[in-house]
Amino acid sequence: MYEQAMGESFDRLPPAVQRFHKLAGLQELHGWVDIEAPSTPAARLLALCLGTPLRATSGPIRFELRAAAESETWTRHFPSQKMTSRLRLEARRVVEQLGAARLTFELCEAEGRLEMRLMGLRFFGVPCPRWLLPKVVAEETGQNDRLHFRVQASLPVIGTVTSYRGHLIVAEKT
Repeated sequence: MYEQAMGESFDRLPPAVQRFHKLAGLQELHGWVDIEAPSTPAARLLALCLGTPLRATSGPIRFELRAAAESETWTRHFPSQKMTSRLRLEARRVVEQLGAARLTFELCEAEGRLEMRLMGLRFFGVPCPRWLLPKVVAEETGQNDRLHFRVQASLPVIGTVTSYRGHLIVAEKT
């Protein structure tokens, strides 16, 4: 799905990132994650609506992937809770359903990183004006057999809703 969305720029991504996004069927990956708690009570309420982590913690992560050609389900088993999102390909963009939010991302390669740039958001079905879009950092890099990820979403006044980073082991096929 990511390869279809990115076209030729997919080939410039690190091998571990490419391997991860070429996985098909049911897969289970393991790694480590560091999570920050939402920064304000309002951010915590939004995190609750999205299903994103509510507590600061560090520990092992188990990642379940169900991947088909044009859709994927990602279930992240964080140390303190589970978070599931569903992604699908739509007009060369990736649309992610995460709790009450539907996020539309453009995928870009930038200096060896995969960047997911937020292009649109619907919350409980209501479109968010572009000027009100949250600031989202969603990027992946790779080194050897590790896919490194960093995700952060914040809003003015409300603060950081979610922030986590870590890695997954994406072994080369033998």
